Amino acid sequence: MNTLDNIEVDITVELGATTVPIHHMLRMGRGAVIELDATEHDPLRIYANHTLIAKGEVNVEEGHLRVVVTEKVLRFG
Repeated sequence: MNTLDNIEVDITVELGATTVPIHHMLRMGRGAVIELDATEHDPLRIYANHTLIAKGEVNVEEGHLRVVVTEKVLRFG
């Protein structure tokens, strides 16, 4: 089990996605709003090392923001 303690996994939670031209990005300032392709009711996508592994939702409890896994994504192959 000690070998598992040294394995690094990059976890990413994606709220949504969009495409923005670089010249728009360069003009954005503090407080800019970027529209995403998802609504507040759509599941979040959870990635481990850039591989989709689960879907989830945001949960706020006692002032802490949490991601709750609601569905594992099965990969066949």
